[in-house]
Amino acid sequence: MIRLEEFILEKISESRLPSISIAVVEKGKVSYARGFGFRDLEAGLPATPSTIYGIGSITKSFTALAVVQLAEKGLLSLNDPVEKYVPVRLRPSGKSVTLEHLLTHSSGIPALGYAEAFITGLIEGGKAWMPLATPEDVVSFMSRAEEWAVAEPGERFFYLNEGYVLLGIVISKVSGTKYEEYVKREILEPLGMKRTFFERELVEADPDKATPYVMDDGMPRPSRFPYGITSDGGLLSNALDMAKYLSLYIGRGELDGVRLASREAIEDMERPRVAVPWQVFGGEGYGLGWVVVPDFYGRRLVHHGGSVLVYTAFA
Repeated sequence: MIRLEEFILEKISESRLPSISIAVVEKGKVSYARGFGFRDLEAGLPATPSTIYGIGSITKSFTALAVVQLAEKGLLSLNDPVEKYVPVRLRPSGKSVTLEHLLTHSSGIPALGYAEAFITGLIEGGKAWMPLATPEDVVSFMSRAEEWAVAEPGERFFYLNEGYVLLGIVISKVSGTKYEEYVKREILEPLGMKRTFFERELVEADPDKATPYVMDDGMPRPSRFPYGITSDGGLLSNALDMAKYLSLYIGRGELDGVRLASREAIEDMERPRVAVPWQVFGGEGYGLGWVVVPDFYGRRLVHHGGSVLVYTAFA
């Protein structure tokens, strides 16, 4: 791991990053974990493998897994139209947008930018300002979304944060509990992810959390985390907890004797449905909450990134 450590330290120096925390999982076990830099520059506190950061859009894979779990229980179908559960009409060209279309960002509706506007407005004070405080606010915002569609459902990939907000509403309605509570009960707790949170009060009370920073004239400046985003990018976690989560997928839906989804369901999540526009290696596609690269230097790569401006993550 010496070359990896040299690479990370070089990048931290080049980019003036306050910290990075990583964990490497091999055959379902953590083979390496370390923090680099400071989780709090002013206090001089070092980052550790258990330091908490926002994981941004990696949250989408948790949302997708929750939908898949409910589908396996027969409580919904991926082919169900969104309007069966959410009071919003989504029928571009007269064709209903389904849950699978939202999961794969193939609704035909282009990025509407609610999350981006909220995050940049809150943190950088930009002109864009869209404080949609609840999922219901997003539903109201999307009341004319079908008019903004530029393709038929299933035809093309358009990254749509708002779609995953709607999926959070579906999960709440079908499960009979809040989205955050469902994820905690059915995913986080069974996997032993004890320091992975949506709630501000739990994050703020944790002694090993990374101070959020933004770059100001080439130097990191303390900022704030954009609480209020949920099923599309609101989860905060740490490298060791995320190692458990990734081990679930390596174990094809099972970790330490606990099964959260069938092997078939996990493999279906990793099946690309729609091509993504950034074709670096060729054949890249989006599955259910995951980006899939069929040939990444001779291996199959399943991954997702996440950013909320003050934190960036990759799994």
